[in-house]
Amino acid sequence: MRDMTTNRAPKVLMTCDAAGGVWTYALDLARGLRRSGIETVLAGFGAPPSEARLRQARGVAEVRWTGLPLDWMVQDRRELSVVAPALDAMVAETGADVLQVNAPSQAAGLKTHARVIAVSHSCVVTWFRAVKGCDVPQDWRWHRDLNGEGMAWADRVIAPSRAHADLTALCYPGCGPVDVVPNAIAPVGDSGRRQPFVYAAARWWDEGKDAETLDATAAMTDWPVLTFGPGWREGVAPVQFTHVRHRGDRPHAEVRRAAGLAGIFVSPSIYEPFGLAALEAAAGGTALVLSDIPTYREIWDDAALFAPPGDTRAFAARINDLSRDPALRARMADAARQRAHRFSPAAQVQTMTAHYAGTSQERSPA
Repeated sequence: MRDMTTNRAPKVLMTCDAAGGVWTYALDLARGLRRSGIETVLAGFGAPPSEARLRQARGVAEVRWTGLPLDWMVQDRRELSVVAPALDAMVAETGADVLQVNAPSQAAGLKTHARVIAVSHSCVVTWFRAVKGCDVPQDWRWHRDLNGEGMAWADRVIAPSRAHADLTALCYPGCGPVDVVPNAIAPVGDSGRRQPFVYAAARWWDEGKDAETLDATAAMTDWPVLTFGPGWREGVAPVQFTHVRHRGDRPHAEVRRAAGLAGIFVSPSIYEPFGLAALEAAAGGTALVLSDIPTYREIWDDAALFAPPGDTRAFAARINDLSRDPALRARMADAARQRAHRFSPAAQVQTMTAHYAGTSQERSPA
């Protein structure tokens, strides 16, 4: 993609954080953009990653770690008043043509001339709607206001699945159309050395991941269930696992190795805007057992076994169906792998660059 006014490849300033899947998303997208001749600068929010992870990021993009707070880290919007001015300044300093914020709240209050893409990977408003079936509590409604303002400013609003796009549009009726650009993963080989255990990965302190159902399910499965990911964070009661074998928060490479060895992947999530852990498992040839929620049905219908959310007996039955039937397990693993091929980095980059090029003309500074 070329900037038609200067005949040069545009530069993208992209926000990221090291707290979850946005980190992997941002690095993979920046890597793909670089192959397409598009330079990316990563603006880091929240606590910085380890030095090793920073070196990894600097191998694909310039990194400027701001340390500015993420919206879920603060008590009210006043603490985020520094975000828009800082991003405005970084656009000017870097000469970025496109600003991609990976949290819509980060676009609220911008005055930049750059084109703005807001990607909604998740938010507390859609989380409450999916997990609790209600609006956010009164003292959290500033999240809805701030996200809505950011979406209104953005030239494009993007979600990683149609299910999450529809939920976002429902929760933010003034945001306009929400486009879909699925997450992606680089092809990985099948280890060919499957072992008899079930694998799961998530931020288990998040009620939307439903650790309680997974733990109860593990008491009824033939194979042990191994879980990876943090079981607590500040301000949230720690998860108490009894039946699963919890490995804790481990380096991503170690988690990927476990995914390549497991015979089955399971996710009982109630809320998943996309589900990158399922994609990683499928790409490596692991059979999937997933909660029957709109996102997973959209992406994995006919390529996974499903159980109703919260139904521990159904989850255990689906897992045992696979563990007891090698032919079924192989068939479902192959179906998952073939489906994962649709979510390639090349396709993601092509779609994102089209969105970069399709946004409105450069704004005049406010």
